[in-house]
Amino acid sequence: MRKADVPSEGGPALNSSPMTTAKSQLALATAGRQRGVYGLLPPRPRKIVNAIAITLTDNRLLGALSGSDRALLKPHCEDVAIGTRQILEAPHKMISHVYFMTSGLASVVGTTRPKQRIEVGMIGYEGMSGLAVVLGHNRSSNETVIQADGRALRISRPMLRRALRTSPTLMVSFLRYVHVFMMQQSQTALANGRARLNERLARWLLMWQDRLRTSHLIVTHEFLALLLGVSRQGVTVALHELEGQGLIRGTRNLIRILDRKGLMALADGFYGVAEAEYELTIRKRRK
Repeated sequence: MRKADVPSEGGPALNSSPMTTAKSQLALATAGRQRGVYGLLPPRPRKIVNAIAITLTDNRLLGALSGSDRALLKPHCEDVAIGTRQILEAPHKMISHVYFMTSGLASVVGTTRPKQRIEVGMIGYEGMSGLAVVLGHNRSSNETVIQADGRALRISRPMLRRALRTSPTLMVSFLRYVHVFMMQQSQTALANGRARLNERLARWLLMWQDRLRTSHLIVTHEFLALLLGVSRQGVTVALHELEGQGLIRGTRNLIRILDRKGLMALADGFYGVAEAEYELTIRKRRK
């Protein structure tokens, strides 16, 4: 894995993420366990050494499938490294593969013009890219880009479609995830339109912690501003406010979460709805 690129002070593009490698994220993580909104956070991803094989259950969505549906996908899944700034889906371009991430983080980005970009969704080890494929299409109007590198299991679009035609239960399972992801996007729209900046920032930090499974997030103020669609100065003020309340500790490129429960309280209901729906909807199948 290579070290992530850090945006320049002159104005970063969304594809120039300051996220470090998954290995660096794990090295920084403190010992002990963090409590999530529905109990303990999941175990941190296993360390990858010389392409140790990833299993389908390392992705939570695949792990929730029945054994027969996992067996249907397994021969066609390839374990690949995903690097920072890698584009999984380009706007209005043919989707070649669908990715089930096992570590790292991807951002789904809404775009109009080069300077009009904002994050509209996140994908981590709990989900998948390529929702357009599940819905019977072959492209998306959004961009999906890796912000924290890691690993993923990928399957070609034709093979996934064949599997979906073969198994009605697999189709239902993935449509359930589409529903959950749409709810995440609707909650993001609600937060962007109605929440104060410090509430949005608290929600964002919680969602990133859920997916990276560490209390240490490496990100610049410039990049945060880009993701949240606000000014750099506004992000700096909001971070200082959270730090003054003892919720985080920040340096120029590092944010350490100190009080998860406090962040949840500050998010004031803008975090937790989509997360609860995931827990309710994505359940492990027995057969």
